[in-house]
Order: sequence, then C-alpha cells, then structure tokens
Amino acid sequence: MSLKQTIDIFELLDDAHVTGERVKQFLEVRGARQVVTNTIEGKKGRTDFISITIPGSQGKSSGGPAPTLGIVGRLGGIGARPEYIGLVSDGDGAIAALASALKLIDMQAKGDILLGDVVISTHICPHAPTRPHQPVAFMDSPVDMQTMNQQEITGEMNAILSIDATKGNRVFNYRGVALSPTVKEGYILKFSDDLVRLLETSTGRSANTFAVTMQDITPYNNGLYHINSILQPATATTAPVVGLAITSETAVPGSATGASHEIDIAQAVKFAVEVAQAFGAQRCTFYDPEEYQQLVRRYGKMNRLQTSGDE
Repeated sequence: MSLKQTIDIFELLDDAHVTGERVKQFLEVRGARQVVTNTIEGKKGRTDFISITIPGSQGKSSGGPAPTLGIVGRLGGIGARPEYIGLVSDGDGAIAALASALKLIDMQAKGDILLGDVVISTHICPHAPTRPHQPVAFMDSPVDMQTMNQQEITGEMNAILSIDATKGNRVFNYRGVALSPTVKEGYILKFSDDLVRLLETSTGRSANTFAVTMQDITPYNNGLYHINSILQPATATTAPVVGLAITSETAVPGSATGASHEIDIAQAVKFAVEVAQAFGAQRCTFYDPEEYQQLVRRYGKMNRLQTSGDE
C-alpha cells in the first residue's frame, strides 16, 4: 500500500512556503540517510532540486553488483503562485517520486531492503511560471531542461523511470497511469514485457500505454512540439528510459489546481516501488540489449536525436 505515503507527501508539498530543505528534513525524520538538495536560480525564478539515494543490500553504493534504478519526478513546478493558489496538476510527478522514496524508506525501517540502489530525484518549486501550449496551458519552469537533466540524471542510473502528469492533451484520454515504450539513445524500442506485467499486477487492470513521437524524444530547446517533458531524461543519458504518465480522461491544464488525484498518484508509486524491487533483483529489464545492438548494426546510431540538431 502506498496511499499513506502519497497523502503525506501531497500535504507536505501543498504549501506556499515549502522548500527542498523542508522536504529533506521531513524525509530524514522518517529515516532517510542520503538526501541532497541544491537551489538553482534561473531566468524565471528559483527551484530546489532534491535527490534521495536508497541504498540496496547489494547495491553499487556498497560495492555490490546489483543495478541502480533512477526514478525521476518530472514537472515544471508544484505551484503557479501567485497566479493560482494551491498545488497544481503538474506537481503529480514530484509527489509520485517523493512518495516512492518515502515508501522505500518506510520499507527499510521495517526490514524490507531492496537488493539494488534506487536514486530518486525531482525539484520543488511552489512559485513556477506558466506558458501557452495547445490544447491547454502548461506549467513552465524557472530553469531550462538542460539544467534539469544535469541535476536529476546521474551516471549511476542503469535505467530510468520518468514520472510526469500527462493530462494536457486529447490523445491519452483515460484515467490512471500509462507506460511509454522504452527510449534509448534516440531509438524508440518495443514496450518492456516485464514493465507491462508489473503494471498489470500492481493495478489489477490491463496496462494502459501511450504513443511516443520522434519530437518527444528530442531536446526541448529545438523549438519542436513535445507532448510534455516525460521523456526528456532520454536526451541526457545512455541508460534506457521509460515514461510513466499520470493521465486523465479530459485535457487538464498543468496549472490547474484541485486536479491531482491521490489514488492515481498512489498507483504510480506502487508500480515504481515494484519496478525498483524487480530491477535491483535483475528480474526486470527495460529493453533487450541483443536486439538493440542489432538495430545499431543495421541502421547505425540514433543518438543525434539526443541533440538539438541543425538550425
């Protein structure tokens, strides 16, 4: 069960004065030992990046062989104050990532320690700007996407689960959570059978998935249309990246308040925890390395799509 942790984090972040340091203190009281915060000033304000490492019993942080999962909460900001009062829909990614960390911390305190390390990162910004986007307005961020990737993606991550509210569209029109195909170095690969299985097991329903376009896996700064930032981590790493979208039946602006649904976020958290457990135990793969190498041999590298391309 992850609903309690989701509600705890929801209430913590639904605060005009919340900071990364306050979140760090909250997690440390609950038992976290490796929490790092970093305040970054951008052209449109400031935000606090936060990274939590949950060490595994056989994780790389202790010299073990188990792989490391990265869980990234993607968003522009958790609030759009003073334009809108309260926590915005775009904050779902941060809530889910931090609630995943809190659940893993609580599990460790009760003696359930995963084999692999898990690194969770996101940022805390209760005063983010908004920007125009079709079909509904998006949240903007005080810092650019390159800075986000630099702060949230680390070389220790062997695979990344990127969680983002993906409601501001008329394409993925179902309520709950949905998986993307795996993206690795410019290639859009097949859906991971292991992740689909884990999603169906954790939700008790058939897995929802969502489509990915070539534009979506290119950097934001090229001026092309992106459905949102859910797959932007794939532009900054050689590790495989899968998006976990928190979705809705209608097009909901990222700046909308009262539009976050605790049950949906808790589903994302429960899935993320199950993926962390299975990935560290090497019972879950994000992609088929042999098939990926065949693609590269036949068609060449696609990592140019990780760059801004030609003007």
